[in-house]
Order: sequence, then C-alpha cells, then structure tokens
Amino acid sequence: PKTGGIYIWIREALGDRWGFFAIWMQWVHNIPWYPAILSFVATTLAYVFNPELAQNKLFVITVILVSFWGMTLINYFGIKTSSWFSTIGVIVGTIAPGALIILLGLTWMFTDQTPQFTFTAQGFVPDLSSIANLVFLAGLFLSFGGLEVSAVHAGDVKNPQKNYPRSIVLAAIITFLLVMLGSLAVAIVIPKNEISLVTGVMEAFRIFFDFYNLSWILPTMGILMIIGAVAEINSWIAGPTKGLYATSLHGNLPPFFQNTNKHDMPTHLLMGQAIVVTLTSLVFLFMPTLSSSFWILTALSAQTYLVMYVLMFISAIRLRYTKPHVPRTYQIPFAHKHRGMWFLSGLGTIASVFGFFIGFIPPTQLEVGSLLFYESFLILSNLIMIAIPLVIYQYRKPSWVRVASHQEA
Repeated sequence: PKTGGIYIWIREALGDRWGFFAIWMQWVHNIPWYPAILSFVATTLAYVFNPELAQNKLFVITVILVSFWGMTLINYFGIKTSSWFSTIGVIVGTIAPGALIILLGLTWMFTDQTPQFTFTAQGFVPDLSSIANLVFLAGLFLSFGGLEVSAVHAGDVKNPQKNYPRSIVLAAIITFLLVMLGSLAVAIVIPKNEISLVTGVMEAFRIFFDFYNLSWILPTMGILMIIGAVAEINSWIAGPTKGLYATSLHGNLPPFFQNTNKHDMPTHLLMGQAIVVTLTSLVFLFMPTLSSSFWILTALSAQTYLVMYVLMFISAIRLRYTKPHVPRTYQIPFAHKHRGMWFLSGLGTIASVFGFFIGFIPPTQLEVGSLLFYESFLILSNLIMIAIPLVIYQYRKPSWVRVASHQEA
C-alpha cells in the first residue's frame, strides 16, 4: 500500500538490500533494451532516406548513439519536458501506425493477393514441442513488462478491488491483440523465412503502400514511427533512473551518483547510463545480423527483468504473512485467504524462472554466429548485472546516506 514502487514493496518484505537489488534490476534491464529498440529507429530512418543503409552496422550504431545521447540531454531538462514529448510521440508514432498496419492487413485479405501466412489452426498455434519456438517466450514476457508499475496508482482507482484487476486484464488483452494483429499483418505479406526482427514492419508497409500506389506515404510513416519509438524510449529514460536515484539517498549508491541539476534530474546517473548503453551497443559489431543483435539484447533485457519479478512474487507471499493487517487497496480474491496469493505468485515465479533460462537458448530461426560468444555474452552480462548491486550494497558507507532509511522513495 505504500508509495515508492518496487523498491518499497521488496524492502518491506526482504529488507533494504533486496529492495535496492530489485530497483537496480528494474533500471538495468533497460540498458540492453535501449540499443535494441533504437536499432529499429536506425533501420526505419534508412527506409526514409536510403534503404541500403538498413544493413549497415556502422550506420545503425551511429543512429543509436546519437539518438540516445540526444534523449539523455532532453531528460536533463526535467520530467515535464520529457512527459510532453513522450505523450505526443506515442500517439502519432505508435498507436496510429499500429492501427494502420492492422487495417492494411485486413483490407489485403479482401484482395486477390495470396497471403504468405496460412490461416489454419496449425498456422495460428505455435509448435511448443520445439525448443526453438519456446525461446521466443522471453521476448513475449518483455512485452508485458512494466504492468506492475501501475500498482502504485491502484489507490487512485475508484473501487480498486473490482476495477483495478479489470484494468490490468484489459491492458494485457489490448497489448496482446495489438501485437498479434500487427504481427499477422506483417506475416501476410512477407514470407516467414524473410521476416526481420528489425526491419519487418517497414518492409511490410513498403509492400502495402506499393500495392495501393501509395509509396509516397512510406517516408512520412517512417518518420512517425521513429518519433513513436524515440518517445517510448524517452519515457523510460527518466523514470527508472529517478527510482534508482531515490534509493541512492538511503545510502545505496556513492555520493557521486546522487548529484542533481536545477531541474532535479540525476545527471550523473543519466550520464553513466548513456556510457553503459554506448558500450552495450557495440554488440552490433560482433553479431552476424541485425536481427541476431536485436534478439540477444532483447533476451538479456528480459532475463534481468525476470529476476526482479521473482523477487516481487516472493515478496508478495512474504508480506501476506508478515504484515497481514496492513490495509491494502486490492487483495487477490480466493476462498482461502492465502491460496490465491500462493497460486498466482507461484505461477509467476515458475514462468519467470522458465523465461530466464530459456533465454540462453539461441533461436534456430536466426543466424547467431558463434555459439560461444552468444552464451558468454548472456552469462557474463547477467552475472555482472546481478553482482554489481550486491557488491555496492556490501561495501556501502554511512557517509552515503542523505535521508533516514525509514523514509519512502
């Protein structure tokens, strides 16, 4: 019931060490996610000016770095500036193109064109007996990541016991339908063996627009999608960083990272984040294709986020026993007061652990190059991301504390 998000929830259940660890994992999972999504920005930009650049690794890395450092600078001016840009960008660059590609896919079905996707029961249901198909679950988990953040605002919802779970289910259904219908629209016009994780959407738009003699719209659509992707990333740059900064005031990070500017933005944390993203982006130079680079970064992002979810589910169970009388905005309904919590948290924990380990298996549909590099990159990256907060907490100093530990972030 307290404000402060994942840090407060897990701190109340497992202690300050694991509260800091959780907010760290929530923040650090974005590090590989930023260059992955920005690679989409780069290839989309190439379609606007010169499609041949879409496969140029140096061009992709350059766009990634220029974009991210630019957004970091924007966030130096504060949350209000960032929020305005993100809201407008998501509307014109994500919702509108998403609705359009679904509409184009539906209209395509009423033409005499032969779809590249077979509309059969077998075509819609993935072959889960193959481990090669199961590995993509890691990316699916990531697409639903972040829904837990809404729990902070559950107290602002009218009749939260009834309306809050409805809103979560509705959000999950809408997300699933948009992703599924958008993916089907791409699969209708591009053979499955030729679909790129990075350029697939723009290639589908190109085919649709060429068919309807609307090729002149493609550059405009590309610009709108770039705005949408940049806005989505921009909305994440400040939020988790501010959350990590809040925990630093309790002595969980050195004073250097507690620095803020006149806009109350943690400039040193933002700068450090940009430097690490720059280093992470170099993976595009070592993977054989853009799709494989995109996937390995997506898998790493999902794995680190799932570690946080395991702690969240464990904390939910523990708080039900250690603080049963604390007023809660919403409680999981069930005949027995603890069975619902055990069932949902247990299911979530099992799914998170499964998703974490399945991420280490490279998809056979993608050319990942050296298996040694693929596995080493994921294993070492996970170990480093997990070890850093534990080491920092172990060797923290009393002089790092700027607020009393009982205060909320």
